[in-house]
Amino acid sequence: MLSSNLRQLQRVGRGAFNMFSTDAKQFPEAKRRFIPTQGTYPQGFFAGGSHCGVKKNGQADLAILVSDRPTTTSAVFTTNQFCAAPVQYDRSVINGAREAHEQRVRAIVVNSGCANAVTGQQGLVDAREMGDAGAAFVRAFDKERNAQHKEGEALVMSTGVIGQRLPISKIVDGVSSMKVDATHDAWMRAAVAHMTTDTFPKLMSREVDIAGQRVRLAGITKGAGMIHPNMATLLGTVCTDACVSQAQLDKALAHAVARSFNAISIDGDMSTNDTIAVVANGASGVRVGEGAAYEQFTSALTEFMADLASLVVRDGEGATKFLTIEVTGARTFGDAKQVASTIATSSLVKTAFYGQDANWGRILCAVGYAGVALDTTKVNMAIYPGDESEPLVLVKGGEPLLPVDEARASEILKQEDMRVRVELGLGSEEARMYTCDLSHDYVSINADYRS
Repeated sequence: MLSSNLRQLQRVGRGAFNMFSTDAKQFPEAKRRFIPTQGTYPQGFFAGGSHCGVKKNGQADLAILVSDRPTTTSAVFTTNQFCAAPVQYDRSVINGAREAHEQRVRAIVVNSGCANAVTGQQGLVDAREMGDAGAAFVRAFDKERNAQHKEGEALVMSTGVIGQRLPISKIVDGVSSMKVDATHDAWMRAAVAHMTTDTFPKLMSREVDIAGQRVRLAGITKGAGMIHPNMATLLGTVCTDACVSQAQLDKALAHAVARSFNAISIDGDMSTNDTIAVVANGASGVRVGEGAAYEQFTSALTEFMADLASLVVRDGEGATKFLTIEVTGARTFGDAKQVASTIATSSLVKTAFYGQDANWGRILCAVGYAGVALDTTKVNMAIYPGDESEPLVLVKGGEPLLPVDEARASEILKQEDMRVRVELGLGSEEARMYTCDLSHDYVSINADYRS
């Protein structure tokens, strides 16, 4: 039986709808180049965002993504043992759909401002009620469109302060009055509503070729701190109108997330709420088969998710540099990623880049303690500037190239984008990590987060 709050979900778009600006001018000038002014969105998906009252400052705090038909959905979650109630709820929904071999997920409801984490049994009750609100929204959505579909379920995601209860009645009321459509502005409203300490909304869309036919991808993510791999990392949803089987989507997501959302690090902290979901509704009519088509889809998804994840690093709390750590010539992908991750999470490396200090010894030191067997006489290392001009080669065959060209180092380190390339000379596998520097502002932001 529906709660009294859920009985209010009578009709899509009815009731007060709190509008807010999506004008890029309200966000920092340096970040505006990452905010899209238009998009190409997957067929059959609708989006919306509003303020429902979770945040006391009146900023957007509630988003909905909904499909006009059942979807195949896969997700990866945090490995933090204090995983939040929304994570536990979503696992049960997705696992239930897998076991029943059914397409059940129709919507994703996201709130920002409160994480609903470490909230005990009441947190699970609230997450379930939030999911019920999303399911009721889908029923109203279908009724408005005179659509006949088997009743669907909604995933839920929450982000914000840990250890506080959700104001669930405000969220349910907000869902009931949510307005959704398929426009770029609607997707932007949803992206803005994901934000907490983010300084800009993170939204991307793309059209890709699969076996000579076109399918679309759209993604929203959020995050600026508490971001580190070995999980799904932060919150994010990728929607596609490709037709993909459950087994294919699970496999493609596992490959893609290892090279995107599990390949970024800002501060080494692992959140309680991290979730990344991929939702495929098949509205394009393009079926991803086996062989070349599947490989094309997996490659396109991986590249898209890597670009989406990079936006999180570019918005790292207090970040001034975007760093790509590239490790090549490893025996295995795991070895390459372990070395890259060790470099990317070194506070000494990150502070050196913030200080524009060419302290290359810190990088080589991290390579050495990464736990991967090396032949140090084969290691090469260089720093490549973002403007694609000549790199600064620092180590060749394990030997430092001295004296370091300090003038060239200074030119490169002043740039926002840089790539550190370490060649191990042991095999053919490679991996990348995306990270940022560590600044004074990171401490300031996180010292007074709750205030």
